[in-house]
Amino acid sequence: MTMPNRDTLGSARYVSLATFRRNGAEVATPVWIAASDDRLYVFSESRAGKVKRLRSNPQLRLAHCDMRGHVLSDWTDAVGAVIDDTPTIENAYRALRKKYGWQMWVADFFSKLSGRYAQRSMLEISVGGQISK
Repeated sequence: MTMPNRDTLGSARYVSLATFRRNGAEVATPVWIAASDDRLYVFSESRAGKVKRLRSNPQLRLAHCDMRGHVLSDWTDAVGAVIDDTPTIENAYRALRKKYGWQMWVADFFSKLSGRYAQRSMLEISVGGQISK
């Protein structure tokens, strides 16, 4: 296995995002991810466990994975935060739409149709760095 960096993680189709419970237990979830500038971005439903865990502990780990979450690389340590800066969120969505194309369009369409689009959170991830708040 190889140690992924920000560029390889940003270009991966799926990434396993591992966050930590209060008791230290790790929980990994396969996610879509996109790079913009020197950050990585992931969107999720605001009430999802990964968002709650990230709010209480910014430490996380990332690894390449397949769509089912089977890890294909070594893990990389990172830090993350839930962001609420509108220009940064718009930039993150542009990066995700550029990368995932019609699949992101379909996900957005059905999220808007069901009323869940407004309940999303955007996660900003920094590999080996600090998150701007």
